[in-house]
Amino acid sequence: MEKLSRMQNGKIDKKVKFMSSFISLENVKFVYDEQVLFEDLSLSIEEGSFVALLGRNGSGKSTIARLMNGLNQPSKGTVTVDGMDAANEDTVFEVRSRVGLVFQNPDNQIVGTIVEEDVAFGPENLGVSPDEIRRRVDDALAAVNMSEYKSHAPHRLSGGQKQRVAIAGVLAMQPKCIVLDEPTAMLDPSGRREVMDTILQLNRQEGITIVLITHFMDEASVADRVVLISGGRIEADGAAEDVLTDVDTLKSCGLDMPQPAELLYLLQKGGLSVSEMSINVDGCVDIISAALREEGAV
Repeated sequence: MEKLSRMQNGKIDKKVKFMSSFISLENVKFVYDEQVLFEDLSLSIEEGSFVALLGRNGSGKSTIARLMNGLNQPSKGTVTVDGMDAANEDTVFEVRSRVGLVFQNPDNQIVGTIVEEDVAFGPENLGVSPDEIRRRVDDALAAVNMSEYKSHAPHRLSGGQKQRVAIAGVLAMQPKCIVLDEPTAMLDPSGRREVMDTILQLNRQEGITIVLITHFMDEASVADRVVLISGGRIEADGAAEDVLTDVDTLKSCGLDMPQPAELLYLLQKGGLSVSEMSINVDGCVDIISAALREEGAV
């Protein structure tokens, strides 16, 4: 299926080919403690895609994560997962097995005294046979490059390693989609790289649908699609390159551009003939080099 990726301000970015919709929020209203967080929110996540939900703290990103998993129920509207109503009590456990949720703090998600026991916890609760659990645990730990730590105590692991174990625990339940709610917010740069490498591998090699909720621009820039949330609204929705170089929209939401794009923007304002924008370092270097050659500086 082919859809138009469209910014909320009316600009059409470009055509993007998507597979069938896997998660759909339609006209969702959500009220928490008498406060309306969303009034009429609609969002579709395509199967096999890598979508980043970007926004400032308090913008409602975590609420969307819990709606996708069925942990939160809309006050109005519908949330469907793989064709199932996430509010239906008869299918809620099936919904949660299809959409795994990884939280910000891995310590809140790890329950076992050793790594492999923790990863086995979810499948055991699903009633999976012991032989199948063994296979799933081994496969999940291999997928996040943590096999050698299967007999370690989780509390002795680094933050990045703990988060990879938490992801393995979700993988062992064989979800089609993983929603990660600020998974690197409590990690150092090394831990962030470990987790982001794992997320990319799961999407690119395993075909798992990824929804990454973050406020880090460099993390959002590796996604196929970026959805910008502000004040309970979707302010922009399109290819990462388009959303993350839209200066006016980002600034209005209190967000900065990725550093490579910010540098190009400042050089352009300073008079350098920058013909295009980029959100990655290599692209930034190529654009600056081309602009300098054009001006005879190199």
